[in-house]
Amino acid sequence: MKVLFTIPVFGIAAALLLASCGQKAQDKNIPDATDNIPVKVASVQSLQTSSAISATGLVSTENAANYAFKIGGVISRIYVQEGQFFKKGQLLAALNDTEIRSQLDQARLNVEKAKRDYTRASNLYKDSVSTLEQLQNAKTGLEVAQKTEDAVAFNSQFSKIYAVSDGFVSKKIAEEGEIVSQGAPVLAINETNGNNNYTLKVGVTDKEWATIRINQKAAVTLDGFPGQIFNALVFRKSQAADPADGSFQVELKLDLNSVKPAIGMFGKAHILADTKLAVKLIPYDALIEADGDKAFVFAVTDSNHVQKVPIVIASFNNNEVYVKSGLEHVTRIVISNSAFLNEQSNIKIIN
Repeated sequence: MKVLFTIPVFGIAAALLLASCGQKAQDKNIPDATDNIPVKVASVQSLQTSSAISATGLVSTENAANYAFKIGGVISRIYVQEGQFFKKGQLLAALNDTEIRSQLDQARLNVEKAKRDYTRASNLYKDSVSTLEQLQNAKTGLEVAQKTEDAVAFNSQFSKIYAVSDGFVSKKIAEEGEIVSQGAPVLAINETNGNNNYTLKVGVTDKEWATIRINQKAAVTLDGFPGQIFNALVFRKSQAADPADGSFQVELKLDLNSVKPAIGMFGKAHILADTKLAVKLIPYDALIEADGDKAFVFAVTDSNHVQKVPIVIASFNNNEVYVKSGLEHVTRIVISNSAFLNEQSNIKIIN
């Protein structure tokens, strides 16, 4: 019986011994609170940088319009396609002019008849056969006929659509053979002058809108042209919030050189302020508990102690953080083993 009992006790003791050894081996990787925790530190750098407002939006042009016929009718021809560029004065579309030519011919015939009536009334009045009232009525009839001819002739001019500026067709709204009513859009166009009329329309907050000035410089990147940075200037600010999202629209005129983007391309803008912003520059690895523009870092207070300091972040790049406030009196910060630290920890600075 003793033999059968001794064997499991020995096995349990051996298992406990092995577990204890394994736990001690594992605990060697976790710094003890009473030990000097080895850390790497970095110096806090001060610099002056231009503050920037970041915003996103879509490419458009300075002026856009919907071209339409002044009168209704059947579309005879559309001479341009979507995306096609055109020149000022170019014929873009035309209605079937059978009806309008008939109206114009009728108006001219009415003018000729009114002229004959006025001539006859004038001669009769000279011969004292007709009255002054009859002469005046004939003259009025002639003038009405002439004005009617002018109106029909004017409408006849707008049975065709001509380009009022250089530009391109962003959308064909109607097609050949369709019956369109008076003023119904046929072509959506965007005006261009070379490629100098392209803009980026971005939405900003009310505070950002208040700090942005006309002619303020900006740097723009377009997703359709990766790796290229385009210069831009603020040239227009909306005076009312967008009812859809509550943002305020700012338009940037783009300097694209030879690049011609498509309308609706996504772009990112960094609008540069004239004033310089004093910031602190620290490595990204120093951040702990980051949330939006708020975070914490461990500042080195003496050779072996740290203090947890809250900071406000101005901006990021891939490896560094620009800190707006919180590090005014800090010269060194911890950049490794921050997870094992608290304000009661002892540290050992290593290279």
